[in-house]
Amino acid sequence: MKTECIGDHVKLKGKTYPCTVSLTMDLVGGKWKAVILYHLKDGSKRYNELRKELTSVTEMTLSLQLKQLEKDGLVSRKVHGEKPPIKVVYSLTALGKTFVPVLEAITEWGNQVVTENGEFINGLEKESN
Repeated sequence: MKTECIGDHVKLKGKTYPCTVSLTMDLVGGKWKAVILYHLKDGSKRYNELRKELTSVTEMTLSLQLKQLEKDGLVSRKVHGEKPPIKVVYSLTALGKTFVPVLEAITEWGNQVVTENGEFINGLEKESN
């Protein structure tokens, strides 16, 4: 069964999109958003925990992507404490949790592609050209 966008356009939070795929890609597309969501799918994490798991993302990019995911309602940011050192914890919102099955499907598909056409490598080996 083919699923189509019900209307000619869709609107969310004042922004109009040509279809729901466009809306979805705006919310979770790009190099890091889905990866961040993947790392939060099993529970809350502090900023530094995410930073350690996402070794190739810059601090500025991680910070900006977390702010965007928070603004879009996929991630919540909770600050514990009032004076330094404060503890900031990120977690998936109810909306963010609805994306977990999609993340799992993306992971499964990626594993299949690598199994059939590539290789899994351990460590931080550099790709040789």
